This record gives sequence, structure tokens and C-alpha cells, in this order.
Amino acid sequence: MPDPIHPALVHLPIALAILIPGLALFWIVLIQRDFLPARSWAVLVLLQALLVGSGWLALETGEEQEDRVERFVAERHIEAHEEAAERFLLLAGLGLLASGAGLLPRRAGRSGRMVGALASFVVLAAGFSVGHSGGELVYVHGAATAYVDPSGTGAADWIHEDD
Repeated sequence: MPDPIHPALVHLPIALAILIPGLALFWIVLIQRDFLPARSWAVLVLLQALLVGSGWLALETGEEQEDRVERFVAERHIEAHEEAAERFLLLAGLGLLASGAGLLPRRAGRSGRMVGALASFVVLAAGFSVGHSGGELVYVHGAATAYVDPSGTGAADWIHEDD
């Protein structure tokens, strides 16, 4: 397994957050035109559940690596990323509930699919936020320094305080 594992895991929920909105709209059109049965919406619900599960795993692995990275990055930057990740997970969970309503019969299901699709765009925006703050941790604030071999290129023992 990669070490650290967090950067390897975060890409799945981000990729799903990007894919689900377009798929949801496409699926709605296919269902409305009777190319697919309404019960096929379960595929979107499963993708949303995978997003929630992988998002939770990404959050957990990020928390596990927090102590190590805090030696090199100011805590406020880590906290901002963690809060964005928690917001992403909460919104993804709410999106899962909304998408699940799309499996209800008739009008309730149609409404659930529309709300689920709209919710997926909110999750997408939250995904951009958490991805951006994670990228800043690595590329601006030097979080990867925590994993650089000190005998090789040298991990500096400093905290980057710049905004």
C-alpha cells in the first residue's frame, strides 16, 4: 500500500463528485424517455453511496496523517482542509438521501431524482473546495515535506506560515 495512503484514496470521491452530476442528468433523461426503467436509478444511488464511503475513508486517513504533517504545516491550513472535507462528507451524505428518494414510486421518485441531481452539483462544489485546499496543503504549504526522506533531498523541520 502507498505511504501515505491518504493522497491515493482522495481521488475516488473527487472523481465520483465530478462524474455523478452529468450521469444523473443523463439518467433522468433516459428514464423520462423510457429508455431505462426508473429502478435503474439505483446505479446512481450506488455511485453516491460509493462516494460517501470513499469520502469517509479519505477523511479518516487524513486525520491519521494530521500529526505527522502538523510538524511542517501550520495547523490553521490543516484545519481548513479538514473542515472542507467534513462539509463535503456531510453534503455527500445528504445527496445520498436525496438520491435514494429517486427510487420511490411515481411522482415522489421523479422529484427525488431531480433533487438528487441538484444535490450532486452541490457536492461537486464542495469537492472542488476540499480538493483545492488539499492541493494547497501539498503544493503551497509543503505538506509532502512530512514524507520526504530526511537523508535524501532533506525534509526541512519548519512550519510554513505564509498564507
